[in-house]
Amino acid sequence: MLQTEEAQYKLDGLIVVIEGVGLTRSGGQPLLQAFGIVSFNDESGTYHLRAFNDGRFLETEMKPLEEGKGMTWGFTLGQIRTNSVLRINEHGEWTEFAEISIGSQPPKKLLELTVRPQK
Repeated sequence: MLQTEEAQYKLDGLIVVIEGVGLTRSGGQPLLQAFGIVSFNDESGTYHLRAFNDGRFLETEMKPLEEGKGMTWGFTLGQIRTNSVLRINEHGEWTEFAEISIGSQPPKKLLELTVRPQK
């Protein structure tokens, strides 16, 4: 799959919108279309992600990493649990690593990707 991610600040930086599109390498057929909105809640002092994909959505809290160069989040849906870590490296690239657990199984790698800024 070839995947692109477009991230933009909106409302003077109050929210970030992220759109991801994944296409098959052979033929360019759509495999993934996702859209996320990250916002900050002044009252609780927390960040939240609302993500949309395949006619569904989820909401989860996001936590900044201590060094301020990334964030973590995850969600639970029945027996499925995920945990994701996004970091921004010295080149401005986003690196994301996600794990998934089902029931009592140990976590397995769900995805690992690098998003590079467009030049």
